[in-house]
Amino acid sequence: MSANNKKLQLRTPGLRLLAACALAVAVLGLWHGLDVRDGIARTGNRFLYGWYGAAFVWGMGLLAASGWLLLIRKRWSLERVFVVCSLALGVLFAAVLPPLSAPDEVAHYISAYQVSNRLMGKTAADEDGRVLIRAQDAWVEDLEDVLADDGSGRTSDRDSAVLGQMVTQYTYGEIRGGGNSAAVSGDGVAVSYQPAVHTTPLAYAPQAVGITLARALGLGSIGLLFMGRLFNLLFYTGMGYLTMRRMPFGKEVVFGVGLLPMTLNLVSSMSYDVMILAMTAYFTAVCLDLAYRAERVRLLDVAVLALVMAVMGPCKMVYGVIAGLCLLIPVKKFGGWGRWLLAAAAVLGAFALAMLVVNSQTVALYTGIQDRHVIWADEPGYSFAQLIHSPLLVLKMCYSTLVWQGAELFSGMIGGSLGNMDPVLNTPYIIVLGLAFILLMLALRKPGESLKISGGQRVWIWVICLICLGALMFSMLLAWTPVSAGFIQGVQGRYLLPLLPIFALSLKNDRLVRTDCDDRKLLFGMICMDVYVILRIFSVVCLRV
Repeated sequence: MSANNKKLQLRTPGLRLLAACALAVAVLGLWHGLDVRDGIARTGNRFLYGWYGAAFVWGMGLLAASGWLLLIRKRWSLERVFVVCSLALGVLFAAVLPPLSAPDEVAHYISAYQVSNRLMGKTAADEDGRVLIRAQDAWVEDLEDVLADDGSGRTSDRDSAVLGQMVTQYTYGEIRGGGNSAAVSGDGVAVSYQPAVHTTPLAYAPQAVGITLARALGLGSIGLLFMGRLFNLLFYTGMGYLTMRRMPFGKEVVFGVGLLPMTLNLVSSMSYDVMILAMTAYFTAVCLDLAYRAERVRLLDVAVLALVMAVMGPCKMVYGVIAGLCLLIPVKKFGGWGRWLLAAAAVLGAFALAMLVVNSQTVALYTGIQDRHVIWADEPGYSFAQLIHSPLLVLKMCYSTLVWQGAELFSGMIGGSLGNMDPVLNTPYIIVLGLAFILLMLALRKPGESLKISGGQRVWIWVICLICLGALMFSMLLAWTPVSAGFIQGVQGRYLLPLLPIFALSLKNDRLVRTDCDDRKLLFGMICMDVYVILRIFSVVCLRV
């Protein structure tokens, strides 16, 4: 048999799988095109045909490219394929789920805008701390023009409508028109009514660079919003590449977590969750590399771990527990207990110093108030002292939350409610289960693969994850839950994503061994599901008029 025939024979199964999966997604995409047609028939917005067609072609092109790289050519490493898939899927998600539609994205947008002002040497905020923006950008947070133009306050009793907070055909129309009906031309300055997030400005560095570039190029509001999103996506993709290169094993799990719809929703937005996801993943990779592959721990490695903790910590201090992964590294690789203690002091000290500089006032506020009031519920809340002295109450609330909200947390972690936690813009539950199953399959041991994580280390990883989950629930019990609630309010599935890779890797064991379906086939299956999910969401939006 000739060499060419052998190559063709090897590629044939991959070609068949690629063709079958692409055909299935195409048929489903055309089926949902009927919903797009029905929505257009009700409004006459025929431009949506072109938009859906572009999304459909982009998705099919992505399936062809990723299928070729994963199933047929197979010469590219997983980290290089990840770059292609992350960027392509991120762009698709960013286009369908419009700017400011992600959870809390409007607050992250205005926070990045504030950092952009500083990068450009402009006044960041007024005397009241409200961020200054270009007058032409004010419309995105006041679509119905109910706020006063002079900064004095509202001109109506209605709440202002923010672009993307409710994704409908009208939202796509506003994006297409660039806000021409409400935009202000010229170089004037306006005041944003959105409060900025009090955290480290480094959390908004990628978004701020994108916004600054858009302002320097003279782009309009829509261009500015998408530029901020693009640079956030580029940052995540670059960090994902570095993370996978540093991983001694489990690259496919990191890849899989990056393909979850909730992950794609976040990384294609301006959320600072991108910084958390990127930094926790890289910290995990460095710890695993030092624990299972590197011969010794260098000074540079300690500096990297300390830097990651200093950057990531102030965003959400509860994720500081990932510092416990350093205990997976044998002391002998540090050169003795003395150097180990110095390294631990450097990493924990960097985290503590960053928290002291950035979040000391916030921590003091939540721990010092005796009579707390939950603003969103307009009811009394729990005080820090009350919770510390009532451990059984805390345990009861945590238990009730897991019992009543456990399924929702699981679904939300995968992508149950996308956009601004919109239950209509969701990942169908059958797809949620499918993605979770594939992720589990990716984590299982393959024939001939040696186990790196011992039983004791596996238990320690579970302890870290449990502590992080408990800290998350405790923080939301303190900050967001009224005393009348039966379970903790505000805990979301996306909060579990930073620790998902290491938790999944800890499930690898000798009893369950995967004997079929290689990693690349499983990853391609996840990509197919992602393309279907986003095309379906587009059709759902077209039905909302």
